[in-house]
Amino acid sequence: MKSELKDRVQLVINRIRPQLQADGGDIELVDIVEGVVRARLKRACAGCFMAQMTLKR
Repeated sequence: MKSELKDRVQLVINRIRPQLQADGGDIELVDIVEGVVRARLKRACAGCFMAQMTLKR
């Protein structure tokens, strides 16, 4: 089950990654614990004030 969820989340990350990279950022899947996804925004996204909105969208 966890592997299935991880695969689905990774697919979504791979879909949004090009937009983040176009702005100098990136995203990385850190972990999934009890259905809560932990992701790390990297490079330009790490300090961006719009990071939370990006994740919610």
